[in-house]
Amino acid sequence: MNRNYLMIGACAAAALAAFAIYQSDDSQPAAPASVAANAAMVSVQVPPIEGNAQIGKRIFDTACAACHGANAAGTVGVAPPLVHVIYEPNHHADESFQRAVTNGVRSHHWRFGDMPPVAGLTRGDVTMIVAYIRQLQRANGIH
Repeated sequence: MNRNYLMIGACAAAALAAFAIYQSDDSQPAAPASVAANAAMVSVQVPPIEGNAQIGKRIFDTACAACHGANAAGTVGVAPPLVHVIYEPNHHADESFQRAVTNGVRSHHWRFGDMPPVAGLTRGDVTMIVAYIRQLQRANGIH
């Protein structure tokens, strides 16, 4: 009987160790030493921006670009690119952007720290911003 408890305890310890390793995963690529802080993280092909995305671009440039960079290309040392496979619609649905703006986001994919809520944006504003981001993503092969 004690042997069973020992085996269960060992499995639990292994599971906790695996969880700790997963949580401290450093798989996020570091910026090359030659990249200056506050530089764009990715190259973004910008298509002709149409429809509601034009409004979204104007709002993004005012409310989001200071951190997420011009054309959502991210900013080294500040915030991640939104034109990235992590933010594809199947992984981060449009509602996740709504919640991020309203509630902020605990850091989980990147090591920039937590994103605070963004004051002053309505759900409609964020819908327009998402339209802009989705157009950029599609133009860059992210569906």
